[in-house]
Amino acid sequence: MSVFHARARATAMLAAFILVPSAYAHVTLQVKEAPVDSGYRAVFSVPHGCKGSATTKIRIRVPEGVVGVKPQPKAGWSLETVKGDYAKPHMRYGTEVSSGVKEVTWTGGPLLDEHYDEFVFVGYLSSELPPNSTLYFPVVQECEQGVERWIDLPSADKKAPDDHSDSPAPGLKLLPKR
Repeated sequence: MSVFHARARATAMLAAFILVPSAYAHVTLQVKEAPVDSGYRAVFSVPHGCKGSATTKIRIRVPEGVVGVKPQPKAGWSLETVKGDYAKPHMRYGTEVSSGVKEVTWTGGPLLDEHYDEFVFVGYLSSELPPNSTLYFPVVQECEQGVERWIDLPSADKKAPDDHSDSPAPGLKLLPKR
């Protein structure tokens, strides 16, 4: 391979890396589809800090209809939950539940900007959730310096957050019951 071809190939690879869709820079869900009336393991991928600063807190709001949430502890991080009443009772494995975890927060780390990690909880997708819709999990990522808010939700006339949003909330497409 000539020096020219090697440079052209290296330039193309660098351009492809730089032009990776911005979705890879956001906090996202690892599994983006799940059936209603089933268990769900929510794995939130955190690929970076806040403009170079290390992450020290991840706070996730649990949407209505996700019940029985149990977060996974992480070494080096403290774990807190906020519990409360649901807007209406939901069914979970044939039993009605009316309250539970509504927010999960991991504090600690720090997770350096150049590192990647995952934050996990399990829960149940209520049978009352509408199939073929999307649930959004707003996430606030606090860093040693700065905050990233992954909270943008779709407007009333759209099914997904604005394609140009810099801060989309992670979304889970709900599939019909199996």
